[in-house]
Amino acid sequence: MLKLTVYIFLTSVLLLANTSFSSTKETFGVAVVVDGDTIKLKGVSKRIRLYGIDAPEKNQTCTNLDNKSYSCGLEAKEALTSVISKTKKVKCIEMDQDRYGRMVAECYTDQDVNLNSWMVREGWAIEYRQYSDGRYTADETEAKGNKLGLWQGQFLLPWLWRHQSQAKSDFKYASTPQNCLIKGNISKNGRIFHVPGQEHYERTKINPNQGERWFCTNIEAKSSGWRPAKK
Repeated sequence: MLKLTVYIFLTSVLLLANTSFSSTKETFGVAVVVDGDTIKLKGVSKRIRLYGIDAPEKNQTCTNLDNKSYSCGLEAKEALTSVISKTKKVKCIEMDQDRYGRMVAECYTDQDVNLNSWMVREGWAIEYRQYSDGRYTADETEAKGNKLGLWQGQFLLPWLWRHQSQAKSDFKYASTPQNCLIKGNISKNGRIFHVPGQEHYERTKINPNQGERWFCTNIEAKSSGWRPAKK
């Protein structure tokens, strides 16, 4: 009898310990795709942002190999819709919350397909390195190498596209070339370029008379002799 009592007590302690250390929040439901990196689960009030990736906005356009414009934002949305099974049931594991209070999560289909990874690997989203932990780098390398999705042609990074759209309504960029928002600054630290969203972007001023300039892409800036800002 004593042994049985001790066994029950130890079992209860282990169960309580497992419960206390299991803090991962999982959410299940039928998914409705909002765009290439956002879904909504029926019965859940707030949208869920896919962790560590960034897809083009629904009204964003890109160019393909033939230099023709296409609706890459809608293509990304359709790609995410297609990978979710007919049941549309998904499981989302919360990684963080964004400034809008939305869950930021890794989500899986009922066939155990990681939606975040799949979108990057198929080229319809890129790794959001500002917030990710590098877990999708290999997926992005594969997509670029195979020229899949966005990598089939030219596109503006989604966060730059959003910044540009905001700039059109809030700021005047009279001296800024269209679609080129990267600031190539020259200082005592050398030639450094800043992209929208970085810590010193807004306060960095560009003076063409001193050799400073704007760039459209990171590749263009690097090939011209500028290096990326650390933050």
